[in-house]
Amino acid sequence: MKLNFEKLNGLIPAIIQDNKTGKVLMLGFMNKEAFLKTQKENLVTFYSRTKNRLWTKGEESGNFLDVVEIIEDCDSDTLLIKVNPRGPVCHLGKDTCFDERNFAVIDFLGYLQTIIEQRKLKMPGGSYTTKLFKSGINKIAQKVGEEAIELIIEAKDNHDDLFLNEAADLIFHFMVLLSAKNYRIENVVDVLKKRHK
Repeated sequence: MKLNFEKLNGLIPAIIQDNKTGKVLMLGFMNKEAFLKTQKENLVTFYSRTKNRLWTKGEESGNFLDVVEIIEDCDSDTLLIKVNPRGPVCHLGKDTCFDERNFAVIDFLGYLQTIIEQRKLKMPGGSYTTKLFKSGINKIAQKVGEEAIELIIEAKDNHDDLFLNEAADLIFHFMVLLSAKNYRIENVVDVLKKRHK
């Protein structure tokens, strides 16, 4: 990279983006030394204009920004840095410095899928999910069909809470069916991504 640090008196803006969610987390500034340190250590380091020194994001809070990719813009005077954050990014404890939630839906669904798979493996007593797995693939598939019909019925009414609850029931039972077939929700997302291209 041949970055132009001269436009802003030795500094370039660095846009920090979550690698998984695509959310813009913050904006900071780097001088050449901060940029080189970021490249070397794979932790985002800025030049603090108020402290007049380098500071690695997270050096006090522990909420470091692990670098995944560094991209320069077309004028070589701005950086886009894709990161995996190790906690809230804002000094106020918020997910982003723009007070936005940084949450990927697929992360929670992946977490839920893992719990479903653990139920399938361990079959703990008293678990509704265990009961579903014990009932067999035909009953699980039937349950997905029932939940789909219930969702359709609620879609015709104006009861938002009931509609959302039925949607959640359908997704849950669909994920149990996926697990019964030895798949995960991520496999479905992969198919959708291929179709999107």
